[in-house]
Amino acid sequence: MKISSNVKNKHLAMVICLVFVITAAVADTEQVGGKKVYFIPVHGEINRSLTIFLRRSIEKAENEGAGYIVFDIDTFGGRVDSALQITTLIGSADFAKTVAYVTISPESTGVSWSAGALISFSCSSIYMAPGTSMGAAAPVTVGAEGSQAASEKVVSAVRAQMAALAEKNGYSKDIAKAMVDQDIELREIFVGGELRAAAAVEISDIERDAKKQGLTVETGKIISASGKLLTLTALEMEKYGVSSGTVSNREDLLEILNIPPGNVIVLEESATDRIAGILTGSAVTGILIMIGLVALFIEITSPGFGIPGTVAIVCFAVVFSSYALLGTVGSLELILFVLGIVLLILEIFVIPGFGAAGISGIVLIVASLVLSMQGFVIPSFEWQKNIFQRNLLVVGAGVISSIVAFSVLAYSLPKLRLFSHLTLETSQTADTGYTVQSPSESSRLLGKTGAAVTTLRPSGKAEFDDELMYVETEGEFVEAGVKVEIIEVSGNRIVVRKC
Repeated sequence: MKISSNVKNKHLAMVICLVFVITAAVADTEQVGGKKVYFIPVHGEINRSLTIFLRRSIEKAENEGAGYIVFDIDTFGGRVDSALQITTLIGSADFAKTVAYVTISPESTGVSWSAGALISFSCSSIYMAPGTSMGAAAPVTVGAEGSQAASEKVVSAVRAQMAALAEKNGYSKDIAKAMVDQDIELREIFVGGELRAAAAVEISDIERDAKKQGLTVETGKIISASGKLLTLTALEMEKYGVSSGTVSNREDLLEILNIPPGNVIVLEESATDRIAGILTGSAVTGILIMIGLVALFIEITSPGFGIPGTVAIVCFAVVFSSYALLGTVGSLELILFVLGIVLLILEIFVIPGFGAAGISGIVLIVASLVLSMQGFVIPSFEWQKNIFQRNLLVVGAGVISSIVAFSVLAYSLPKLRLFSHLTLETSQTADTGYTVQSPSESSRLLGKTGAAVTTLRPSGKAEFDDELMYVETEGEFVEAGVKVEIIEVSGNRIVVRKC
């Protein structure tokens, strides 16, 4: 029996197609299954410590060629700025597929509320365990009277961000907005028999567009009434097309994603991440700024380089490096800080008095510290303005505290033997209350010779027998290193001239 050439050709074509299909399927399985899957926990309060941990974890996943990043979410929420930073980190992780998995366990709360909802919507897909929920993402402010609803400007900004995340990842924008804004009424609507969730104000537009396409429209029950924030259970999230599925445990999720269990890597927050979170806290940052500024001013006004300078370097290095882990420190902040210190040095040693250079130096230092604590230069949104005000308050408190601390130290220096070489012994007259040199001290100093430590313009520092003193000339400028003689002592005023 002969087989025609046409039949042979058809069979050959079918075999070739089958080979291509099998090859593509195997290649796809290898591409997905062969890559590592990272589980990153997002548990507890959303704060700066968690931001640092997630930044480091995502970088590790990228460096090791991860195919999936699963964010294991269990949180009531936290800081808005930290949540927005995290959503940016997740959104920029385009090297892998990102999955939000709202988990449940005996130790967990089984929720992804507030900032947790923001983070979930930033992922390309969402899965939830049975009995979990998501929503209640309205921003709040915490003050002396406790937690209060944020202003409409803040709500508007967060609502727009939630909608943008939903739009990017193919979720319902109306559901996203209803989780943030309690004024939105959300209803069920059937368009051509397909169930949707829509804001009540949008239904008329949906009906008009549906009629143009010849589709029927029916409204269903109210999902979330006006005046109430939207929170959905795992089954409701799947029902309205937000969640990709309801899975009981991690093993079931891996099976759905077609991931071999051996390719799973679970990361945990380290002690270093928690320490960095503590260091970037407002209280610790304020204390570091205060200590650093006091040490800096003592170092600038003292000869040589010593312990105060080292303390200042350590304090500001800790501040800038901690915030660098948050990704908020760049070259701009460091340049402004260095310029501020240079202007202070010029004001103290070169330009007499205290004027534009000194004030500008302080302003630049404050600006550099504030900018290092935030991811923007000029606030554009209301929530950014709130962050800017809080950062300015923290830095301002540190600066004011440093001024007070330095004043206390300056008052205490004459009483402390450790600093006696920086000051002159003084006494206070009972009748005037003015601080003056005692007669014996004045006679001891008159005629003494020493050398100018700094350029006298006409005031500065000079050293006499290993004693550092603030002196002034009768108007002439004296270069550093030139020998000088004390010709007059009046109260705390010591007048010198070239030898």
